[in-house]
Amino acid sequence: MASKKRLVSGIKPTGDLHLGNYFGAMRQFLDYQEEYESHLFIADYHALTTAYEPEKLRESIYRVAAGYIAIGIDPKKVTLYKQSDISEHSELAWVFNCITTMPFLMRAHAFKDAEAKNKEISVGTFDYPMLMAADILIYGADVVPVGKDQQQHIEIARDTAEKFNSRYGQTFKLPEALIREEVATVPGVDGQKMSKSYKNTIPLFGSKDEVANAVMGIVTDSDGEFPEYVYEIHKLFRGEDELKPLYGENKSNYKALKEALIADAEKVLSPMREKYNALLSDKAELEKTLVAGSEKVKELASEKMMDVRKKVGVSLN
Repeated sequence: MASKKRLVSGIKPTGDLHLGNYFGAMRQFLDYQEEYESHLFIADYHALTTAYEPEKLRESIYRVAAGYIAIGIDPKKVTLYKQSDISEHSELAWVFNCITTMPFLMRAHAFKDAEAKNKEISVGTFDYPMLMAADILIYGADVVPVGKDQQQHIEIARDTAEKFNSRYGQTFKLPEALIREEVATVPGVDGQKMSKSYKNTIPLFGSKDEVANAVMGIVTDSDGEFPEYVYEIHKLFRGEDELKPLYGENKSNYKALKEALIADAEKVLSPMREKYNALLSDKAELEKTLVAGSEKVKELASEKMMDVRKKVGVSLN
């Protein structure tokens, strides 16, 4: 039997998880965990570019780990680990820095966006793509699941692998972006893409009242009969064949439609919320899961870095 292809992906622990995270990325890992050898890491070093409160970051790490297990990710099938536990990620990023030019990194979308907004840009933000390339390439990833707006990260990783291979000999596999066309952008309560930065999210593990309050706050068009943003979120929970009659019978009755969305969301979210809260009540067990995952991938990362050190000349034997 052929071995499974390897998938690598990271989750940045910044703030609470929301429906956009779940439908846009998290849920796909339930399919991937059977199809691929999956490495799923919590990108805590990446989070340092925006997270400046240690206790909040620590809590976010626990919440992300609990969140992924609560939706059905099985740590026996998926290797779940913390980026900062594998020092080889940062070591490889430094090696990549030394073969990468500043003009190349200045093409990165995150840098260009920050520059356009006249933000004071940290070296970490500028160099973010190199750490991401190391995250991916150190494990010989075959595929990396991303949204269309993140495809550039994979292109940068591939370019970096080619540069290293050209200079030092074949070392890194060129990963492919795994983009699921059917995954739509999840709108927030204001109609923009659901994002913590826009403050327009519906919490994934919030209480029933918190979810209800967020849903009741979804912006509707008072001139129309069809509340577009309510419908776009609702169809994530229930098939369109069932929804169309419901929306036809409740034209202009936005309150009834929002209440129907709340009820349908609760059926899906309630069991996950219960498991999530139980997991968070035993943080020592969550830590054990992350440590076990780190120990599993440490051997792969260490072996790759031994090869890299020899090839670049810093290893004396």
